[in-house]
Amino acid sequence: MLRARRGTARTIVGIMPELRSTDTVTGLLAEIADVGRDRQRGGYSRPVFSTAERDLTGWFIAHAQRRGLDVHTDLNGVIWASSGDLSSGESVVTGSHLDSVPGGGAFDGPLGICSALVAFDRLQQRGFTPLRPLSIAVFPEEEGSRFGVACLGSRLLTGAIDPDRARSLRDADGNTLAEVAAASGLDPRFLGQDDGTLAAVGTFLELHVEQGRGLVDLSKPVGIARSILGHGRWRITVEGQGNHAGSTLMADRRDPMVTAARVVVAVREAALAHPDSRATVGRLTPVPGGTNVIASSVTLWLDVRHPRHEIVATVVQAITTEAGRLAAEEGCRVTVAEESLSGTVQFPTGLRDMLSHTLPGSPLLDSGAGHDAGVLAARVESAMLFVRNPTGVSHSPEEQVEADDAEAGAIALADALQALLTRD
Repeated sequence: MLRARRGTARTIVGIMPELRSTDTVTGLLAEIADVGRDRQRGGYSRPVFSTAERDLTGWFIAHAQRRGLDVHTDLNGVIWASSGDLSSGESVVTGSHLDSVPGGGAFDGPLGICSALVAFDRLQQRGFTPLRPLSIAVFPEEEGSRFGVACLGSRLLTGAIDPDRARSLRDADGNTLAEVAAASGLDPRFLGQDDGTLAAVGTFLELHVEQGRGLVDLSKPVGIARSILGHGRWRITVEGQGNHAGSTLMADRRDPMVTAARVVVAVREAALAHPDSRATVGRLTPVPGGTNVIASSVTLWLDVRHPRHEIVATVVQAITTEAGRLAAEEGCRVTVAEESLSGTVQFPTGLRDMLSHTLPGSPLLDSGAGHDAGVLAARVESAMLFVRNPTGVSHSPEEQVEADDAEAGAIALADALQALLTRD
């Protein structure tokens, strides 16, 4: 149900936007450059429903309304800024997300939102008259940094996650998604698949900073996505015996931290056994977490990716088997639970060809990172554009986009949207 709740712009000191005909991507990014800065990690920490993320969504709503767009928040917290009547079911949607990983870069997500606003301006300046409605969408919890499931907003929208499971997801402080969503003005009873909203979307086109070196190595500013690698997340829990660090002899210990450390190494070995596999333990949480305490349990978060989803399953099975063996050697127990799983996404050939014709010279790229476009692809026609990242580094403060490339990306997005909005 697209028009569930009307968005309102919050007054945010220092970043309240003014409508200008000369807005640029870098100028818009500069307006939000101080929001969510992480003084400890560096970069930005903007988890979903945090003050930083709410300030960013308020900033976006204000910019959209100043452009005459009708802004609504749907039942899953996705913000839609629309021009035209969406009831036709043929609307073209662009957008991305505003949340971040802990200590993330400035461009992952916001680049797509700022580019969408500038692309809309470019179309207006051209005097362009579209044949169908245009919307900009902001998806919540794309990174999964608060509740552990990536692309949660688009998964809920498309029915890719059970809403009861989603409502029960907990953040690091023990708060459930249902509780946090309710405190933010959403009714958690209505989280879940929204066929009415999906029926209004004809095509979704997401612009994103490239998370890799494909465009750098090809000396191109903009590329077109060919596919997204199959990937998933698993929670590995190792249980042992909590005890005193000084009074417990080494031979008498059942230390889950030792098992966890050995599992991290096993993860690397399992990935190396399969070319093109990527397996990562990016978060490890001991309980109770005291310096002079032998942990009673340790939780590891595992991320595994490969172009073939069956290889993902093979790697995870190898890790699960080895983790069980290592736990037994230490007198511990281990469980492995799947948190999210997405198969490899091949974007539609016809749409890719149209984009290649519209943006000549833009190379086709395979993405090792997940995106909302990959989730939406199961229900609506979807595609992606990438903008060059000269460092090749992402999910880090070292992530970068040059000003000229940012503006080239917005022009490419405007050209692509114009082609989509006028095609028969």
